[in-house]
Amino acid sequence: MRELLAIFFMSFMLISCSDAKVREYTLEVMAEYPHDTESYTQGLFFHDGQMYESTGVHGKSTFRKVDLETGKALERLNFDKQYFVEGSVIMDDNLYILTWESRIAFIYDAETLEYKSSWKYPREGWGITTDGRQLIATDGSANLYFMNDRFALDRKQLVTYEGRPVRWLNEVEYINGKIWANIYTSDEIAIINPKNGKVEGIIDCSGLLPKHLRTETTDVLNGIAYDPQTKKIYLTGKNWPRLYEVRLVEKK
Repeated sequence: MRELLAIFFMSFMLISCSDAKVREYTLEVMAEYPHDTESYTQGLFFHDGQMYESTGVHGKSTFRKVDLETGKALERLNFDKQYFVEGSVIMDDNLYILTWESRIAFIYDAETLEYKSSWKYPREGWGITTDGRQLIATDGSANLYFMNDRFALDRKQLVTYEGRPVRWLNEVEYINGKIWANIYTSDEIAIINPKNGKVEGIIDCSGLLPKHLRTETTDVLNGIAYDPQTKKIYLTGKNWPRLYEVRLVEKK
């Protein structure tokens, strides 16, 4: 009888977990900061309390150490016009920077920003983050790629929302055991369970940048940064004039 009850309980738990409702959120803006409107934001992250940003577009691609309060670059790497820089992240002592169609990844010294090496990258570079043990990247598909520090693939995880693949995963950030991903061209961020790829939450970011701050060059939402030291989350977009500190508000 105990064995039957245990089997029933486990089955119930599996069904409950698989049918768990996807949570929906809006945002509350806690603070706002200047953001360079020349920054076509591709990657955004904090490391040791310092914000960093990688920007795209051929001939304008950069990697920047950014002052949060002013939005100005404290240090800056400029890339040759052949490269369209994408996501970036620091893991251990290395800074990793992806490129889009060139399929080249660059590695720099995380402290000095001195160039170390270039690597052939096996797919288009889009977003990249880390859980502290491995690199986690996107390529605009519905997949997450888990890799070692030399881009060797450990596993590929399909991301799904209520059983359907979620395409156009772009900039990503690892926050409290989950992966947050910008869905390219949308005002939505998906909160993903990295173990099974299921979307557990959707963040509606529509209206984050007010209409009166938009111009002809203002592009889509893209850029998620989490500062582990302060537990604060920041969002911005491509060529946006503002960077926002936000907190989640669950929809009733």
